[in-house]
Formats: sequence, structure tokens, C-alpha cells
Amino acid sequence: MNTMEQEGQGRIAVVLGGANGIGAATCQKLYDYGWKLVIADIDYQAAQHLAASIKGDPVRIDILDAQSIAQAAQHIESQIGPVHALVNSAAIFQPQVRPEDLPLEVWERIVNSAYRGTYVSCVEFGKRMALRGEGAIVNISSMVGQRPNHGHAYYSAKAAVNMLTEGMAGEWGRSGVRVNAVSPGFVGVPRMLENIEKGERYAISPIDVSALGRLVEPREVAEAIAFLLSDRASAITGTNLPVDAGVLATNGWLVHGGVPAARKARAV
Repeated sequence: MNTMEQEGQGRIAVVLGGANGIGAATCQKLYDYGWKLVIADIDYQAAQHLAASIKGDPVRIDILDAQSIAQAAQHIESQIGPVHALVNSAAIFQPQVRPEDLPLEVWERIVNSAYRGTYVSCVEFGKRMALRGEGAIVNISSMVGQRPNHGHAYYSAKAAVNMLTEGMAGEWGRSGVRVNAVSPGFVGVPRMLENIEKGERYAISPIDVSALGRLVEPREVAEAIAFLLSDRASAITGTNLPVDAGVLATNGWLVHGGVPAARKARAV
């Protein structure tokens, strides 16, 4: 085995929302690093399909149902093995509407999936890690948790996830459990690519507002997650790592005509 394949050491990593998008990319990356994967998702068929390709275990879980999360945690710990790593990647995205046009029940589903579900998952898996004296959790936040937009339910929930991450890091740090967050920017998943192609959701292309002039690849987010879960990040806890191709860094450039173009290449 090479170093990459040995990093996970066969330890168990649970990825909630692991059947699609960033979650699926994370499962694949962690598998490449030698982790044993549990793909936990409400889309059980997709979880089964991915599990078959990476020798993982599919588990159905409903992030909106605290009992479902608790039962899944108990099942995984008793039937598969002790969980060393948890990735909270499940969430419901917000439709692009004004707050006065967003029904409260829709607001609650968004907040409950992104924040309440993350909290419950942290507690159910983290309390077991703490008793064993080791573990690592990565919560998937978003750059909009630091710079709000029209998604009032979603960005406020992600901001709460950021604070939750810091709080849990302090709560369980002396018990050997690290808790961090990753904040993706505009990620080139199918839904994002479709929105850009239709030209209906964004007044300005997400590509044009990034320092790097491109979208983030799902594998790049997965790489950041894998690092924070690994022993390479053994002294890192309570942090929030943006993986956004530099969108957060370029807000101030918009009033000055946008991000500077690339310099013309020449010999120096």
C-alpha cells in the first residue's frame, strides 16, 4: 500500500448525504485514502449503487428525523463498527424567492436539514467518539454562512453550523474529538451547471466572481474534507475552511469593475 491508501487505516467514516454530489465525491476520496465507508442517505438506492463500487455499507437515513439519525447511529456502531469520522453533507437547498414569499414550513425544512440535522448527527455520533477518546467530524457549511445572499433560511442555517462547529470543538476537544467545517463555494455539480446554462438563477456568472475564474470541483471539496478528517490535521479543530475558488476574497472587486484579468504570459 502507498501512503494515500494507508491514511484511513481501515477506520470507519460515515458520510451523511453521501449518495450524491459533494457527499459522493467525499466517499470516493475517502475510499481512495483507505477509509471504510458508510454511505448514509435518504436516497437508499443511490447509496447502494455507490456502496457497491467502493466496498461500503449503505444505510438509509432521514436528516429531518432525529429518531432516524439516532437509529442509524446505533445500527452502524453495533453492526458495522465504531465510527471514527463523520461528515455532515446532507441539506435541502432554498428556492430563489423573497422571504415574504417563502412559506414557513419550507423555511423550517431548510433550517432543520442544514442545522438541526447537523446538530443531531454531531451529538449522536460525537458522544460515542468522545467516550472512546478519539474521532473527527467535518460539517459541510457554505460560503453563504459568511456572506449572505437571498437564501435567508439557508445562509442563516449555515451560519449556525459555523458556530456549532466551534462550540462542539470546545465541548469534545479534551475527549480527543476534533470538529471542523468546510465551506464550499460554487461547486460544479449537475444542478449548478444546469442553473448556469439556463441563465435563470444568477445575474452574474459564478465563474466571473471567483478569484480563480472557475467553479470548484466536487473532488476539491472532498480533498479538503479528507485532510481535516485525517491525522495530518491532528492539531486543527474549530476551524472553517472555505473551498470557494476565491469568491469570498473578491467581493470588494465588484465595485471596481470586477476581478482583474489574467496577466499576459511572457518570459521574465
